[in-house]
Amino acid sequence: MSAALPLAGIRVLTFENFGAGPFGSMYLADLGAEVIKIESRDQGGDATRSMGPFFLGEHDSHFFQTFNLNKKSVALNLKHAAGQDAFRRIVRTADVVMNNLRGDQPEKLGLDYATLGPVNPRILCAHLSAYGRDNERKGWPGYDYLMQAEAGYLHLTGEPGTPPARMGLSIIDYMTGITTAVAVLGALIGVMKSGRGRDIDVSLFDVALHQLTYPGNWYLNEGHRTERMPRSSHPSTVPVQLFRTSDGWIFVMCMTEKFWLSLLEEMGRTDLAADPRFSTVEARRTNRELLTGLLDEEFSRATTAEWLRRLQGRLPAAPVNDIAAALDNPYAHAVGMVRRLPHPARADFRALANPIKLDGKRLESRVAPRLGEHTAQLLREAGYSDDEIESLRAGGAA
Repeated sequence: MSAALPLAGIRVLTFENFGAGPFGSMYLADLGAEVIKIESRDQGGDATRSMGPFFLGEHDSHFFQTFNLNKKSVALNLKHAAGQDAFRRIVRTADVVMNNLRGDQPEKLGLDYATLGPVNPRILCAHLSAYGRDNERKGWPGYDYLMQAEAGYLHLTGEPGTPPARMGLSIIDYMTGITTAVAVLGALIGVMKSGRGRDIDVSLFDVALHQLTYPGNWYLNEGHRTERMPRSSHPSTVPVQLFRTSDGWIFVMCMTEKFWLSLLEEMGRTDLAADPRFSTVEARRTNRELLTGLLDEEFSRATTAEWLRRLQGRLPAAPVNDIAAALDNPYAHAVGMVRRLPHPARADFRALANPIKLDGKRLESRVAPRLGEHTAQLLREAGYSDDEIESLRAGGAA
């Protein structure tokens, strides 16, 4: 990109594993921040470096590359006094320290503002944990699937009468990562005004609960319990659901009266618009099952591809793809969401692009770093000589 990225000049130090923290900090890296992963060489670095089933040489995997593009890696052992000293010297040059550790760990490791504020008063300390740092669960480990279970997602996902089911992706991890990135960006603006850093806390549990949105408000205020709906239907607007075609499925979303009437016109069933059983949103909701049968009959007269040809551009409709079809979709390639990203271990490696565009262009990417790849560079910048760096390595601090 010709213009400087918006976060150029911002330095972020991260202590992160798995998905939530790395996903959030990768957004900062993609937008130009210098994101530096602080990793322990003794532990093999970020746990996803050794997470299969697909690997890219030693201490690297497809999983790791997914969440760590555009970052740097410094090997430091914070349980070693010399490692702590090196870390704090780097903190003096940083804007943000992020972690996604268990809630009781940041204080123990000296990653909070109480510890790092005296080192750098402008530092932001962002803590992404399972349950937060200030309650009875702060010492609990936690993962996305557990949050989906406790916050009601498994109860809402799947067909009625089937066992509880989680969403197919770790959506709580990803949304918590993005929420943390948003909080960091907001706090950075605050530091520019006040000159003082602070602690930032975001938890998987809180984000999961917050995303209950309007079904949550319906229960809190009306006692209404949203249940699973057949065909992945919207709980109140009809028809917004899956329908059978002659060769598969299509998802149609008549979120407005205009779209409902457009569907009937395309089907040649404008008679249903005047039918009192379907003439209003409330009536269609009451007679959802009957309407589904009638529309299935119409949709089954043509293939999914034919219906998409007829409907797209008139009302919201989409095919029901598996992952292969989603990623082989010519449209995804035409808009640049799938890109080549040559890796030292695999020249034909491909990755998904960041969804943000600046000035009409996709954000650039570079492969995730080797374990400790930038250790010497960052320590030299912090004032260490080559002999001192070698001493840190020999002593197990770097």
